[in-house]
Amino acid sequence: MTSAHSSAGGASSTPNKARASRESPLDQAGDPYVANLAHVALDGQILGQDRALATLGKALVSGHFPHAWIFHGPVGTGKCTVALRIAAIMSDPLSGEAQRAKCAPRTDTQSATLLRAGTHPDIKVIRAELAGTSSDRELRERKQNNIPVALLREHMIGGTIGSGARIDGAVFRSSVMGAGKAFIIDEAERLDSDGQNVLLKTLEEPPPGTTIILVTSSLDRLLPTVRSRCQSVGFFPLTDVLMEEWINANLGEVTGATRAFVQMYAAGSPGAAVTAVALDLHSLHAELSPMIDQLERGECPLAMGDCMNDFSSSVSDAAIKRNENASKEAANRRATGLAFSVIGAEVLRRLRASARMQSKLEYWTAVPGLIAEAERNLQANVNQKLVLANFVAQWATLGRKFA
Repeated sequence: MTSAHSSAGGASSTPNKARASRESPLDQAGDPYVANLAHVALDGQILGQDRALATLGKALVSGHFPHAWIFHGPVGTGKCTVALRIAAIMSDPLSGEAQRAKCAPRTDTQSATLLRAGTHPDIKVIRAELAGTSSDRELRERKQNNIPVALLREHMIGGTIGSGARIDGAVFRSSVMGAGKAFIIDEAERLDSDGQNVLLKTLEEPPPGTTIILVTSSLDRLLPTVRSRCQSVGFFPLTDVLMEEWINANLGEVTGATRAFVQMYAAGSPGAAVTAVALDLHSLHAELSPMIDQLERGECPLAMGDCMNDFSSSVSDAAIKRNENASKEAANRRATGLAFSVIGAEVLRRLRASARMQSKLEYWTAVPGLIAEAERNLQANVNQKLVLANFVAQWATLGRKFA
């Protein structure tokens, strides 16, 4: 267990005269996503990732910290939070040996203040949702299903974008704070092949003082050429004991059947547990479980597709209300993915319970393939209602085969 709180003290850094004459980053509109993540990275705890933190701490104090990294592992295990910690250390002029060894940034400096505000000038978290606020109209109006090259150009590597305008690459600019710069690409598996290929040269030869971290839950979706240019660090689910400790500390109000579901669904991921509670996935699970029983008997619960679609619409509509620049398509895709994750968690539970029954084991082993096929169809922009109806029909056919 490693604490994010720094024990080091000291005054905050002071910008030079040239920089002081510019508009202060504190006066600019901050990125709320980065601000929220920063509070966890600077002031929270990272549980169960001692091996990853030790690897990074050793590299930080070695004096030869690699400039390109891949943090990979299940969703919600702290990858992006730790990436922001590294960015905070590398971009703070007052970071010292203690911060590097413990992999814990200072919390009392101007750099930390800017990061909490989501306005740090030398740290950028790139994600598909940034397209919604792009200066490029063509990029704003695109479906945010991936991280396109144009988004990389706008926020990192520069070049010509769809409007024909040429953008200077942020990665090549000097550090504003006078330390290092860091670029974090969250859900890097969403980089299309063009984007990954364009990124290769920057990964291999980044400007001095630049750290690039790709965060992914699907390492296999990154090109071998990208993986070969980065140092990799794995993140793993928490043990049952640590997960219990985390839930007690952070979700103590969750009890009874809801708590049991959250523990089952999270599978060692604090991030997944937070999502389960915030979106009341237990209620969705309660609706879907009797339908899964029907499917196992070879029946076809036609309402199941509608149930998943209604859930997706409700969650995506709420996301759009919170952020009017968000993509409806992307929000809906994520929400449908959550519905499938609830089904997947239940399938895994039943698979484990059927370990000694050969026919049941074969049946439950086949179901994840149906989920994967449905998700691929959604990724290919097939009509969602049709995909869900077909998913239920295919599962019912499978059930009749084994019934």
